[in-house]
Amino acid sequence: MVQLVLILILSSGYLVGFSQGQLRVGFYGNTCPDAENIVRDVVGEAASSSNDVAPHLLRLHFHDCFVEGCEGSILIQNGPTAEKGAFGHQGLQGFDVIENAKAQLEAVCPGVVSCADIVALAARDAIVLANGPFYQVETGRRDGLVSDKSLADNMPDVEDSIQVLKTKFQQKGLTAKDLVVLSAAHTIGTAACFFMTDRLYNFPPNGGSDPSIDPQLLPELTSTCPKNGDVNARLPMDRGSGQTFDDQILRNIRSGFAVLRSDASLYEDEATRSAVDSYFGFLAPSLEQDFAAAMIKMGRIEVKTGSQGTIRRVCSAFN
Repeated sequence: MVQLVLILILSSGYLVGFSQGQLRVGFYGNTCPDAENIVRDVVGEAASSSNDVAPHLLRLHFHDCFVEGCEGSILIQNGPTAEKGAFGHQGLQGFDVIENAKAQLEAVCPGVVSCADIVALAARDAIVLANGPFYQVETGRRDGLVSDKSLADNMPDVEDSIQVLKTKFQQKGLTAKDLVVLSAAHTIGTAACFFMTDRLYNFPPNGGSDPSIDPQLLPELTSTCPKNGDVNARLPMDRGSGQTFDDQILRNIRSGFAVLRSDASLYEDEATRSAVDSYFGFLAPSLEQDFAAAMIKMGRIEVKTGSQGTIRRVCSAFN
């Protein structure tokens, strides 16, 4: 059953990425009152034909916000230098869902709803469809005017050490706890074997497999991702619960069953390990509520509002 976590964090609550602007819940209440319903219906229709839609849209929002802020630059297709072609964005999908929602919105509210807001709304709706928390999405973002893959060089990577990951999140105004909570998004979706090769067969400093992998998990991983096998083969990022939003991903991290190296590293640092463990202690906080709050916080990173940026007519192209 979908868990409804109704969270409204006022815009005065946080300053993330140094530019919060005038985001607010219900921004389109007068100018396009059906905007959120239209996005929700498009996402629901897409998800009805594929279990992959929810993790795709969630990942798309994360990648958009971490490069130049949450301003839709990830959607632009402007040739070989486009941001979406960056190494760190490999495998991103869900663009067609965003374009479909944009086309429907343009038909009823031309030039009103930004692509950046569609991405944020679609991510929320995708989470709900995976039995994750519902939360109020602040809107009012405007679309960026730059798309350059060189700007994505500092994306968090599955091979990053825990200290590098913490630094990259801190640079965006996010804490070690936010890192843990947002990593819990890996509770849904799959990863390509491409991202597992080094962890399974060439782990530093001496090669071989990552010694932190539980001996029971290792043969499962190598069976799906054999050495010199198909790097495009996929496996669930959350062993035992790859299609439902729950705390299984954190349980796997605690027990050595994390699939991704970046997830496993969360248990190698005092701050992030403490955050993981907190969800299993006495009077444990709600992962759903904390995840919703972290998504709202991430959605404020370096946003463009007011007269900044633009409202694209088509999400994949500048006006």
